[in-house]
Amino acid sequence: MSAGGYTAERPSFSPHFPDSLDKLGISDILVQDLVLRRVFIERTSTLSSLSKTLKLSPSVVETVFRQMRHRQLVEVLGMVGNDYSFMLSGPGRQLATERFQMSQYAGACPVPLAQYTAGTKAQTARLKVNRERLRHALSDLVVTDTLLDQLGPAIISQAALFLYGSTGNGKSSLAERLVRLYDDDVLIPYAVEVDGQVILLYDPVVHQRIGPEDEEPDHDPRWVRCRRPSIIAGGELVPSMLELRMDEASGTYSAPLQMKANNGILVIDDFGRQLIPPRDLLNRWIVPLDRHVDYLMLRYGVKFQIPFELMVVFATNLDPASLADEAFLRRIQNKILVEEISAGVFDEILRRYSLAKGVPYDQDMAAYLRSLCLRDGRTVLRACYPGDICRILLSISLYETRQPRMTRTDLERAVNLYFARS
Repeated sequence: MSAGGYTAERPSFSPHFPDSLDKLGISDILVQDLVLRRVFIERTSTLSSLSKTLKLSPSVVETVFRQMRHRQLVEVLGMVGNDYSFMLSGPGRQLATERFQMSQYAGACPVPLAQYTAGTKAQTARLKVNRERLRHALSDLVVTDTLLDQLGPAIISQAALFLYGSTGNGKSSLAERLVRLYDDDVLIPYAVEVDGQVILLYDPVVHQRIGPEDEEPDHDPRWVRCRRPSIIAGGELVPSMLELRMDEASGTYSAPLQMKANNGILVIDDFGRQLIPPRDLLNRWIVPLDRHVDYLMLRYGVKFQIPFELMVVFATNLDPASLADEAFLRRIQNKILVEEISAGVFDEILRRYSLAKGVPYDQDMAAYLRSLCLRDGRTVLRACYPGDICRILLSISLYETRQPRMTRTDLERAVNLYFARS
């Protein structure tokens, strides 16, 4: 049990270091093709260089090298210490050129689909969270106990979560911070092999690696140790991002968002504002949300199953009933209304933001700002107002080359800039 009443049952998954070709789980031809293309790119290579680049054990690389040498596909140039220095022979370059026409991939050796599936299921998140731990994870937000007590059971279940309510009240901020509740890490493969095809999975843009790349691994080096992923997709989400995408130039596939988010969280922000109709998206995920498996298809028609072990969070300011029918909403077990904030919460957000940004806080001015935010027909306070107004106060002070201040005059200017007039 860690501080804050939180505990995570750490997954016991550590793929063994494969020291022979037959333990890789993929075809010898695919491994040889990777070596061929890598040596073709490097022109002159060594066994240690190939081992590091292709994430293969030295014994596996040496086995492939000896096979290629026996077939006269490589020419040994000499020794570098105890290592061979070599290049492709004429027949080797010819074969590499042929293989390049099929695929240009020459990166980390992929893991087989079966091993990826087993690894993903073994690393499924299992959380135990109480109010104290949840409040600590969301400590930079002002969240009521009522909302915390709704979020807690939803997070423990790891089932899909629907956050809805008026715009500007912190749904996105809540969703993107839920990953803080995970204090463990997971192994993610660089790539996955399906039917001889390579699917690129590890993405440094969305996966946060732990430790340096050249760190000696105690497990299969084809897997990368990362923080549990947290991926946010907003209005840019299109149907193709949920399917395999073929890169014609390299001959490899790119994994869809839900596959990259496995063992973590996928946030669909501003749900209902995407180019993909919300009902199409929900229908696409009826089976995955229900059975924890998804189905993808290679471009030549081969369909296969992948695990769907992630928490999907939908955040929207639209009415849930307008986005999905009752049958689908039933599959999203956790639906939480993020309500408009009270005057006390508004003042606390303003106080925290002011202190963080160096704007002198004044309780009387907080009440005055509330009155400004509720004039001209506006009837509710929103959680975004204090921070947004403070940023405008800072901009005003920079424009006038003076220290920021919270006065009636500056608040009037800021509010007039912030709200559109009818």
